[in-house]
Amino acid sequence: MATLHSFVRNFNSKIEAPVRQHLQNVYACLTFSTAAAALGAYIHIYTEVFTAGFLSALGAVGLLMLLMGTPYNGKNMQLRLGYLLGFAFFSGHGMGPLLDAVIEVDPSIIVTAFFCTCIIFVSFSLCAMFAERGRWLYLGGTLLSLVSTLFIFSVINVFVGSYYLFQASLYIGLALMCAFVLYDTQLIIEKRRNGDKDFVEHSLDLFIDFIGIFRRLVIILTQKEQKKRRRD
Repeated sequence: MATLHSFVRNFNSKIEAPVRQHLQNVYACLTFSTAAAALGAYIHIYTEVFTAGFLSALGAVGLLMLLMGTPYNGKNMQLRLGYLLGFAFFSGHGMGPLLDAVIEVDPSIIVTAFFCTCIIFVSFSLCAMFAERGRWLYLGGTLLSLVSTLFIFSVINVFVGSYYLFQASLYIGLALMCAFVLYDTQLIIEKRRNGDKDFVEHSLDLFIDFIGIFRRLVIILTQKEQKKRRRD
């Protein structure tokens, strides 16, 4: 209890009240988005109502464009929240085929990957919150450059089909997503300090980070399980 009280006291002294309230809204919105993604994945895996495919990708892209094309004006928060939850739903639904393949190997991998994602996400978020103000903001340009490079390598690998290039992209991508949690968390705090109250857009950034970490952990854990079974 003493440790918890110390943590709360340090957090309150580090983050001012308006920013704390904003972060509560951001993480509540992130929780709803994650639930919507889980619902989308559930519908693909356990029902035959709507299976993942081109429509899933089209729905995710379309709703993302609607969200980004609808600026926050203080009166359209519910509409933009609906766009975000729709995007999250189709994002989770689109992961259905990947999760199908994982379930064939070991269904517990999904649960393990989810809890590991939560631990990683919370750890890096707290690190960003308690770090020196603006310490991780310098990462922005570097991260965007690395993401662009990684995307180019991924496109090249579609034609080359290199296992080692895929593995490098997988692990580097995981590290990048973790770094983005640091960067995005501090960026959200600074934006709120500068008067930006758009918690829907801010939660979108963190949701993309969360899904990116989860997807890569699922693949990594599945590969490890497959290698273990081949050795046995």
